[in-house]
Amino acid sequence: MESFVHLRKGTTPRRLHADLDGLKDDELGRGGFTGRTANMYRRNDPTAYRADGPLRPIDVLSAQLEPADATDPAGHPLRLFHNADCCISLSRRSAEMPFHVRYVDGDLLCFVHAGSGRLETEFGPLDYREGDWIYLPKATTWRQLPAAETTLLLIQATDEFRVPPPGPLGRHFPFDPSQVVIPDPAPIEDDGRDQYEVRLIHRTIDGVGTTSLFYQHNPIDVEGWRGDNFAFTFNIADYNVVTSDSVHLPPMVHLFMQATGVYVMNFLPKPAEGVPGTERTPWYHRNVDYDEIAFFHGGSLYGIPMPPGLISHAPQGVHHGAPEAARERARRKFDDYSRVDWQVIAIDTRRRLTPSAEVLAKDLGQHA
Repeated sequence: MESFVHLRKGTTPRRLHADLDGLKDDELGRGGFTGRTANMYRRNDPTAYRADGPLRPIDVLSAQLEPADATDPAGHPLRLFHNADCCISLSRRSAEMPFHVRYVDGDLLCFVHAGSGRLETEFGPLDYREGDWIYLPKATTWRQLPAAETTLLLIQATDEFRVPPPGPLGRHFPFDPSQVVIPDPAPIEDDGRDQYEVRLIHRTIDGVGTTSLFYQHNPIDVEGWRGDNFAFTFNIADYNVVTSDSVHLPPMVHLFMQATGVYVMNFLPKPAEGVPGTERTPWYHRNVDYDEIAFFHGGSLYGIPMPPGLISHAPQGVHHGAPEAARERARRKFDDYSRVDWQVIAIDTRRRLTPSAEVLAKDLGQHA
């Protein structure tokens, strides 16, 4: 039962996520840290285990994965994880698409990890660069033309992605929608081809399938549009990071967009907590109600480089968090660093995610 009064039993620090005096801070929280909580103060590191079974955490380097579109212009992204609410894929394309695509099962949200280029869309051309989020409404027709090899993390929902409802900080924090880039229509002339292929990307019983539509005209032929359902880009450099000086804030503070059962967050450079004794690294947790995906875009954590392109999957109910050695270093170096320079894209899903065979084959086996 939720209560304004929180109980204390046994040995507990006075402040939340601070002044641990050798104990290990482990939060058992509901609703993605927004519901009931129990903070347990342990003697030992709860992530020091060996896992055997399908719910073990997975770590994989995206550079070691081989999407079909990396070598074949007619290829498609590689599916990484999926559940009934979303599908998470990886693309690494250097050649322009010889066809158009249309994702028909839900909205598409793409993060540009590396590269630059342009998308031809029905709403107009969208230039993209590293650090951009690209939003494409369900069933939008588009084509990618990379200017440089482009690595994309694709998140397709089976629902609409939406800006989270405004909280106590108002409508512009942490995501100010007025800073999105919205395209102007620019119809593209036919180039003499007999037909133009539009591939519909859709789910099948066994995974992802395609259906091809063939037009006798270029499908990017929109002269104008109006309404509130449109494609856009937004760069993480324009994201307003919410901070606290005295406590490490929970993940949902950094929420960017959400769909049913899917929450997408930006963990970006920010001032480090400055009150002495405050724990600057996320506390141990098992995120009781959500699976977690962390995609490491770059940066460092108190002088330790974060491996760019690392993809980490933590199933709900399984302990995870920075190892104790990293926590001890953050405490020891408290006066040496005034900022956190990480760049991490996080995806929380209400239903369990199923990793693909390709991901399982490349697992670094840190908990095996």
